Amino acid sequence: MQSVEAARARILAALSATPPETVALAEAAGRVLARPVAARLTQPPSAVSAMDGYALRAADAPVGARLRVVGEAPAGHPFAGHLGPGEAVRIFTGAFIPQGADSILLQEDATAEAGTVLVRETLTPGRWVRPAGLDFSTGESLLQAGRKLTARDIGLAAAANHPWLTVHRRPRIGILATGDEIALPGDPLPMGGIVSSNAHALAAMLRAAGAEAVILPIAPDDADAIATLAQGARGCDMLVTTGGASVGDHDLVQKALIPGGFALDFWKIAMRPGKPLIWGRLGETPMLGLPGNPVSALVCAVVFLLPSVSVMAGLPAAATPSEAALTGADLAANDQREDYLRCRLDGEVATPFSRQDSSMLKTLAQADALLIRAPHAAALLAGSAVRIIRLSALGV
Repeated sequence: MQSVEAARARILAALSATPPETVALAEAAGRVLARPVAARLTQPPSAVSAMDGYALRAADAPVGARLRVVGEAPAGHPFAGHLGPGEAVRIFTGAFIPQGADSILLQEDATAEAGTVLVRETLTPGRWVRPAGLDFSTGESLLQAGRKLTARDIGLAAAANHPWLTVHRRPRIGILATGDEIALPGDPLPMGGIVSSNAHALAAMLRAAGAEAVILPIAPDDADAIATLAQGARGCDMLVTTGGASVGDHDLVQKALIPGGFALDFWKIAMRPGKPLIWGRLGETPMLGLPGNPVSALVCAVVFLLPSVSVMAGLPAAATPSEAALTGADLAANDQREDYLRCRLDGEVATPFSRQDSSMLKTLAQADALLIRAPHAAALLAGSAVRIIRLSALGV
């Protein structure tokens, strides 16, 4: 069996970023830049006022001086003249500094009367003036390729006059659920059947991670049907199957796909839940075969699928982010499999649920995090340090 770390490393090493595409600025949030962004203008393009007040020369404005107000400069409407000795211009935040002025007298430090302004505060040259290029200058590098774009980045790109950005295409993931016993929500259930939850949960997880999910029709436990329906993933960046990954007589995924060019890289992971996991390629398409048990499928998706999406989206290979916590209950010694325990969080205290059956979706929905237990980890007392994966941080 592969360790979790080794399996994840092999999966991520086999993947590459999707090709770039150019999208409207409004559609670029959450995407990964494929080309750097440089400023297409200088911001601000000229010296501007940082406050409402009066533009003047500091040398003309000792306390008690009275200056003649010769005009007004709202933002977007610069004063057209040149400021002379003993003159001031009423100015507002963001407006260009008039020629001849070198400082701003705040309106609360001035008294206006009959076309003049009385100075009531000492000024120094440059006071309340934002110089040209204070934020950035034309040609300056602002955002590097490989950066996942935040709302702040979108604002910066907009200010730098970029209506379009070149980003990596969203990864497209095909999802194929298998099994005679499963039916779509709302459809009639077969005798002994259950409602299929994996495909919808995985699709929601993928969309939250910035990928496109393509849910394929459910494949019955028939090798020909599985092979045929798997072809629906052509054009996808990855095929994800659920069910049929174990060793039972009806676990047919590998057998069904081999005639179509499936090449196995590895099978089985030393983890709980999620031991029967498949990794390989169906022709040129990477394929991840997840277990059929709902919790096993989703935990494996957190550990392996989400990091895969990040790499395909253009980010560096990395494990799912984890953080430090304290266990809220005693933990028994672990065996050879890495364990992921559903738990509740109370501050930094993570308390595992008493039952961890891999079929119990309600427990997963109620969980705040997964508590990670390394293989052969020693028993721990409540209050001991542990690592957790916070599910809300992943949009799961």
